[in-house]
Order: sequence, then C-alpha cells, then structure tokens
Amino acid sequence: MRQTALSVRMLALLNHPILKSGTYPHELNYSCAAAPSRCGAGLPPWGDPVTIAEAPLPPSQRAPWAKNKILETANELFYGDGIRTVGVDRLISESAVTKATFYKHYGSKDRLIVQYVRYRDAATRDRVHGVLQVNPDPEQTLRDLMVQVSDEISSQGFRGCAFLNAASEYPDPAHPVRLVVSEHRDWYTTVLTSLLSDMGHPMPGDAADELMLACDGARGGGYAGDPVAATTALGRVVDRVLSQTHK
Repeated sequence: MRQTALSVRMLALLNHPILKSGTYPHELNYSCAAAPSRCGAGLPPWGDPVTIAEAPLPPSQRAPWAKNKILETANELFYGDGIRTVGVDRLISESAVTKATFYKHYGSKDRLIVQYVRYRDAATRDRVHGVLQVNPDPEQTLRDLMVQVSDEISSQGFRGCAFLNAASEYPDPAHPVRLVVSEHRDWYTTVLTSLLSDMGHPMPGDAADELMLACDGARGGGYAGDPVAATTALGRVVDRVLSQTHK
C-alpha cells in the first residue's frame, strides 16, 4: 500500500472556517417557529465531551458556567427527546438556572437550537481532528474514522445521527439549522474525499459520497434495528471502497 503523509489539503481542514465563524447566515433573524414541526434528533455523549459556547473560543473568551450548563443540558435533551418536544421551562429547570439567566445568554430557544447543532458539529470535528493529527497513513486514518462511527452506533443511548434528526425537524433547507447540518456534512465528505485521494482512489469524490451514505444508513439501521448488523455492513462497504484504491 502507498503510505503518504497527510496532504496539505487535509491539514488545511484542521482550521476549517466553520470553527472560527461567529454566526451562520440569518441565524439571529430566522424563527424556528416558522418551520412546520416534524419528529426527529446526533452523536450520543460518548468519549471525552467537548464544552464550547457558540463556537470554539480561546480560554480567555469561554462562556460562563451557566451558559455552558444550558448548552450541555440542551445537548442531552434535544438529542434524547427531540428538539421540538423540549420546552424552555424544562431547559431552565434541568439546567438549574433562572429564566433571566437563560434569556440573557441565548435570547430564545431558537438561538439555542442552532448553538446545539453547532456544538455537535464542533465535538465531531474535535474527534476527527484527533485522528487526523496522530496517523500519517490515510487508509488507516479513514478506517479509524469508520471505527468512530461504529463505536458511536454501539454506544449506550444512541438515537441515530443528531444532524439528520435535527434536519428532519426543519424541512426548509434555508433554515439556520439546516445550514449548519449542510456545512457539517460537506466538511465530513471533504475529509473522506481527501483521504481517498491520498490513497489513489480513481474517483475519490464518488467514493466519499458512498461512504457518507453508508454511515447514514448504518446509523439509522443501528438505531432502529441491530447495531451489530449495521456496523458489520458498514465495514463491508469500507472494505469494498478501499479495495478500489491504487496500492
């Protein structure tokens, strides 16, 4: 197999602009209430948690305890019970903060929902970057990323993909929640594409799309059905895709 160091293109992903942005388009002016309700919910709380405010910030700018606590509570409740079913009163109660504190930090449930999806995005990026930084072999790196997905599916409390679940609750593709989900999926697909390109796959973009859809299917099947069967099937897809690379 041809082993290479991570490409400049891949290393550039470690500083993707989404982690440095302040707000998403129309984030503050778009009301979640405007979108019709659908049932739906990410990554379960496994591994080391990442605590952030609105986007990863340097230590000197980290949000106060109450703001982080509200976000962490929203992370649990929105993922576990669904975004639409969790009201502000419950968020306030389980966060052990006052109503004034809640509105001081987030202004509305709408804004908190967007921050929740961004929180999930940043946590995923943190785990992916951890793999990219320690392994110079692109094939092993990609396999390790797929192991992350399988571990996620097998973890206690898994309820499917947080990003697909969130997207299912907001059918308007221009909604801020959907914009964050799209950014996340584009970023992850780009990571896979770059790794497959480094391995010499003849069609890295198509192969990345196939792996992305395989991960989607494994998460859905693992939640609704048998996680062992789902992760085993995902492994077969990974093996088949990697067998097409030029070694």
